[in-house]
Amino acid sequence: MTTGAQTPPQTTRPRRSRLGRYLPLGIAAWLVLEIWLLTVVAGAAGGMTVFLLLVAGFVAGAVVIKRAGRRAFRSLNEAIQRGGSPERGGGNGLMMLGGLLLMIPGLVSDALGLLLLLPPVQKAVSRLTERTLDRKLGASAPGTLGDAFQQARIHRPDGKVVQGEVIIRNDGPEPGDGPTGERPPLTR
Repeated sequence: MTTGAQTPPQTTRPRRSRLGRYLPLGIAAWLVLEIWLLTVVAGAAGGMTVFLLLVAGFVAGAVVIKRAGRRAFRSLNEAIQRGGSPERGGGNGLMMLGGLLLMIPGLVSDALGLLLLLPPVQKAVSRLTERTLDRKLGASAPGTLGDAFQQARIHRPDGKVVQGEVIIRNDGPEPGDGPTGERPPLTR
C-alpha cells in the first residue's frame, strides 16, 4: 500500500555494532577450540572416556536445570502466597545458564558451566551484569528501549496509573471494502 510519500533512498549502509561484527568470529573460534580439545583428550584418554564425559556433562546439566527451575517455581509460589514479589538475585538464572553450558557438548563449555555453579562466581557475575545494565539503561536516550524499561507504566498528569486493555472489534466490512478488497487512497 502506498501513501504517496516517497521514502528517501538509503545512501549509507548502517554501521554494525561490535557485537554483531565479532560474535560470529567468537562462536567459530569457540567451536574450533572445543573440537580441538575433544580430539586432544580423546587421543590421550581414549574415545570412550570423552564420550562418557560428554554424557555425564549432559546429565549433570539436566539435573542442574531441573533443580534451578524447581527452586525458581517454589520461590515464585511463596512470593505469591506472601503477596509480594519474588526475591531478587536468587541465582536461578545463572544456575540455569550453568546447566545449559554443561549440556552443550564440549569441555570448555563444561568448565564454564561448572564455574557458574559456584556461589562466589554467581555473585560476581550477577553484580557485574547488574552494574552494566544500570549503566546502559541510564545512558540511553529518551524514546529508546532503555527508556521503555524505565517507564513500564503510563501515568496520568495527576500521577495516577492508568491500567486497562485495548479491545479491537471487527464487526463487519469497512467502508470502501469492495469485492476485490481495494481501499480508497489515503489523503492528508
